[in-house]
Amino acid sequence: MKRRDFSIQVAGAGLGMALTGAASAQGGPVEGQQYVRLQTPAPVSLPPGKKVEVVEFFWYECPHCNVFDPLVNAWAKKLPADVAFRHVPVGFTARHQAAQKMFYALEAMGQLEALHKKIFAAIHVQNKRLISESDMVAFVSANGVDGAKFSEMFKSFQVATQANRARQLSDAYKIDGVPAMGIQGRYFTSGALAGGHDRALAVTDFLIARARQG
Repeated sequence: MKRRDFSIQVAGAGLGMALTGAASAQGGPVEGQQYVRLQTPAPVSLPPGKKVEVVEFFWYECPHCNVFDPLVNAWAKKLPADVAFRHVPVGFTARHQAAQKMFYALEAMGQLEALHKKIFAAIHVQNKRLISESDMVAFVSANGVDGAKFSEMFKSFQVATQANRARQLSDAYKIDGVPAMGIQGRYFTSGALAGGHDRALAVTDFLIARARQG
């Protein structure tokens, strides 16, 4: 889903599939086709014991992110122990930024794991609007979270800081559409580039191995 119109470029995805076929014939993903190398590295935040960071840039309202979420989560469970994976919500517009704050408020409250999938389901299956703070308070309250505490955290300096850092990171990776994968501050790929969600994850595996090589 693109920054400007929130819709993926079908022609670009088709081109990506064609390029992926050519890359497969040559033995691997091709820089500038299935993935992009950043000219200026993005910041990396590695927990102790981890060597490679992978981030998924997403937006809760994006239908492609909704499809990708179970795939990337299942893939992340099989990652090697030295790879750190995290979701990063994008903040392209005020509407994206509200979703960012919901994500980080729930994370700060220890409720993100319980509600992450439910948020996608509420939007894409139940057709609920989770756009305003009041929408979000009603949703989290219905799911067992203290609405007043959520609202306080939603407006907190802590959450504003995290959301700002997320925007800085997506800018550093030059992300203009979601879902997209950033690897070790050096590379990014996406379904549109790689030719599909599964192929994007395969390209990410390739880039993790490349990042390990320095």
